[in-house]
Amino acid sequence: MNQTANPDQLMVTLQTIGTQQDGAIDLAKTALYMAALDHPGLSLDRYETHIRRLVEEVRERHDALLHAGAKDEAQTRLAALKHIIADKYEYIGDTDTYDDLQNASLIRVIDRRRGMPIALAILYIQIGRLLGWAVYGLNLPGHFVCRIDQDGQRLIFDPFNRCEILQAPELRQLVKKTLGPQAELSIDYYEPANNRTILVRLQNNIKLRLIEAEDYEGALKAVQAMRAIDPDEYRLLLDAGVLYARTNRLQDAIETLEAYIAKAPGDRDRREAAALLDQLRDTLN
Repeated sequence: MNQTANPDQLMVTLQTIGTQQDGAIDLAKTALYMAALDHPGLSLDRYETHIRRLVEEVRERHDALLHAGAKDEAQTRLAALKHIIADKYEYIGDTDTYDDLQNASLIRVIDRRRGMPIALAILYIQIGRLLGWAVYGLNLPGHFVCRIDQDGQRLIFDPFNRCEILQAPELRQLVKKTLGPQAELSIDYYEPANNRTILVRLQNNIKLRLIEAEDYEGALKAVQAMRAIDPDEYRLLLDAGVLYARTNRLQDAIETLEAYIAKAPGDRDRREAAALLDQLRDTLN
């Protein structure tokens, strides 16, 4: 596709990506496409070039560490990633303005060298993958982190905090901070998140912040991008239906909520959506 951002073309591209097998999705490129929806006319070439440069510099740093006598293990690979991404290019978590929408846009994260955990993690995951390394994202509640594996060694690290290595006590604290003092680590938290999960979670951060700002048009656009990437995620139909209603597109809201009710597995979820659906139909009558 044309590397100059055109929202209509980008949405078609996202829909095409949504038909792919999850493993075929280019994580960083898709995140750039989603971010570009808010930057019409912007060329994406320099952002992709920057990512390729990071890959080459991490490769060179890794080679230098091996030449100096380091073993090719998870710790060495993480050291190479940290040296280039966090130390040289100074990618860090934005602790000052964490809720700024820019922190969830990969375009603005690259521009500013700061972002939220999941946006920074995408860079580490993508660069690791392009080097043939096993770097994954872990979908912890409230704080996205990464895992790097090599020859039976497994390290969990935090891209938001300059690749700090996290052990079970630190992970447990992150979970408790989000879910409450009674929460405990689950084995599921150690499992890699797939591409769609990462991209939808990234975009969900944008949706939530736009809803808080009462920018329902913007939030709807964010949901439409999520639905393009993950067309089988039925819960996004509810988000879209509510936002169609908020933006006075009542017929679209009705049709989308009907589709949600047809797919939702839970009786309670269906009942709540049906109640909203009845209100919308009364409004039209």
